[in-house]
Amino acid sequence: MTPSSTEPDDAGSPAVEALVPAAQADAPAATGKPDAPAATGKPDAPTATAKTDVPAVTGKAARRLAAQRLTRPDLADQLAAVPTLPGCYLYKDADGRVIYVGKAKDLRKRVASYFQDTPGGVMRHSTKTRRLVVELTTIETIALDSEVEALLVESQLIKELQPRFNILLKDGKDFPLLAISREEFPRVFITRDRNLQGVDLLGPFISSTDLRRAYHFLQRTFRFRTCDLDLHEADPNRRHFAPCLNWHIKRCSAPCTPKIGAAEYGADIRALRALVTGRNKSDVVRDLGTRMRAAAASLRFEDAARLRDQVQALDRLKERGRLRDYDEPAAPVIDLHSGLIALQEHLDLAAPPQVIEGIDNAHLQGTHVVAGLVRFIHGVPDKDGYRRFKIKGADGSGDPGNNDVAAMREVVGRRLRRLRDEAGRLPDILLVDGGQAQVATALEAARAEGVTPPCLIGLAKREETIIRSDGSELRLPRRDPGLRLLQCVRDEAHRFCRRYFHLLQKNAVHRVTDDEKGS
Repeated sequence: MTPSSTEPDDAGSPAVEALVPAAQADAPAATGKPDAPAATGKPDAPTATAKTDVPAVTGKAARRLAAQRLTRPDLADQLAAVPTLPGCYLYKDADGRVIYVGKAKDLRKRVASYFQDTPGGVMRHSTKTRRLVVELTTIETIALDSEVEALLVESQLIKELQPRFNILLKDGKDFPLLAISREEFPRVFITRDRNLQGVDLLGPFISSTDLRRAYHFLQRTFRFRTCDLDLHEADPNRRHFAPCLNWHIKRCSAPCTPKIGAAEYGADIRALRALVTGRNKSDVVRDLGTRMRAAAASLRFEDAARLRDQVQALDRLKERGRLRDYDEPAAPVIDLHSGLIALQEHLDLAAPPQVIEGIDNAHLQGTHVVAGLVRFIHGVPDKDGYRRFKIKGADGSGDPGNNDVAAMREVVGRRLRRLRDEAGRLPDILLVDGGQAQVATALEAARAEGVTPPCLIGLAKREETIIRSDGSELRLPRRDPGLRLLQCVRDEAHRFCRRYFHLLQKNAVHRVTDDEKGS
């Protein structure tokens, strides 16, 4: 699956034809000469785009580029026409062949970085990249809605066009691939083994980190299985299976149970395959919508709800399409019963815990200090029990400063005070993210409120050590189901808290921008 170093002409490539609108596909071919007309955004311009609402290039943007010292001043007009959107860029040589394909969250910034003649600018590039800059004569771009789509389109373009410099710059490295097994209920996973049997390989992808982030998005959207079970729809034992945690947190549709059949699961995999191989996102969304309405008409409401969630996830890509948004650990595939029993034994509880709450906090050098609380019931996330906190500080001024321990004391106190005042049920386990200091301050907060949680513990991330309320430490094997369940609670609290933190940061930036515009 790794592209060869051949240099085929890109004319008539199915990848390019599928991604460039018809109006542009009919445009005259770029001459490829250094003195070719600059891109103007008109139908005869060489710059391709997959969006019709690309912001117009302003004189201000052109002046900024003109003010820069460029290693290729002959490309200044083409650079000025590059949009400030996520997408892919294609570099062509004098013969009109695509010699390099890349992706970016901001096309103009990324493309311009190749040509900046500043101290440490172009010379920071490798010899091969500098050769690329010398050889290219035409810049084309494909504007998309998100980084996730840009990653998938980049992979398809590289596979179809086999650009020479994509191979030279990654010489000697194996590209990661997305594998879909040929089973009745296919598995989807990442591999570097190009000779793997019994699977279809999609890719290659340049960055394994970006692929894993996109993989998390795909798993949340299409809910494919990752386990190694040998599943068949006719197997009567499926009725006795209990779905793993991935089903409860909507990462899997549980084909190990009768919750979904082979036909519906296979349709989800076909939609995933269509998206990964470069099919237009709107077509995939339209097909999912058709299936959703058919499911609702047949009174298959669980299937309809799953398809609705898939449509919403794809629609949200425009607002939440950064790859780093999906840089989160997958839920552990564990037996929840075993995990709860293990926690009962390890923590000397009278019964397996029914309610576990996890708390984490986040801040940026003492600003935007927030905390998040998540609740798991019988080992399953209960989103109705999630809570967000703005840390107010000891004096209530809203400026708590750079103090994680004080922030933990405040949020634990506020949580337990509310449960006390409203006669709410205390969690069987209250888990704080941190070590001895965080556990000690959480106990202080509990005593101050006159509340004694049944079990208050911490989980220190570096060694994954459990800190008991008496200060003793417990280290469990990494594969222990009880530890893995606690890790899942801790990681979900971290994810939920960080999401709130980034939301506040974004709102603060928008307020500053609005104030500047009004001044």
